[in-house]
Amino acid sequence: MRIAVYPGSFDPVTMGHIDIIRRAAAVADELHVCILKNPKKHYWFSQEERLELLRESTASFQHVVIESYAGLLTDYAHEIGASVVIKGLRNTTDFMYESQMDYFNKRLAPDIETVYLVSDNRYSVLSSSAIRELMTFGGNLEGLVPEPVLEAVRHRQERLKHNG
Repeated sequence: MRIAVYPGSFDPVTMGHIDIIRRAAAVADELHVCILKNPKKHYWFSQEERLELLRESTASFQHVVIESYAGLLTDYAHEIGASVVIKGLRNTTDFMYESQMDYFNKRLAPDIETVYLVSDNRYSVLSSSAIRELMTFGGNLEGLVPEPVLEAVRHRQERLKHNG
């Protein structure tokens, strides 16, 4: 059985992430989508909210497991028996960053292969940070994020209106 892991912060999950998850699930027997904690990032949604939004957004996919982990990606991959790490690439900047990460991951776990999936052109400029900026200023997110994220953002914006 080929187990793969697709790591990220998913704050929030975007249609670009969903596209990579759909494609990765088609080539793996089991795909673990794992929210990893990045100490450099400030999150808009809590870890619990991100887990729930990912679960709701991927509910129709077969063989997809949504989890979180607070350690090294390679340790998580070994714990679940994954032999493949999936990374999505939007552009050359992503490639440069991910190739650096791959160098260190290979030093820690030479038995785990990294597979890059190039983003669909529709999502090649889509990033969670751009979505967070749009969310902050009330921009239209239709077609950029899955429906559960749209609902969560609307709910949060309504709460902010009433509280403040």
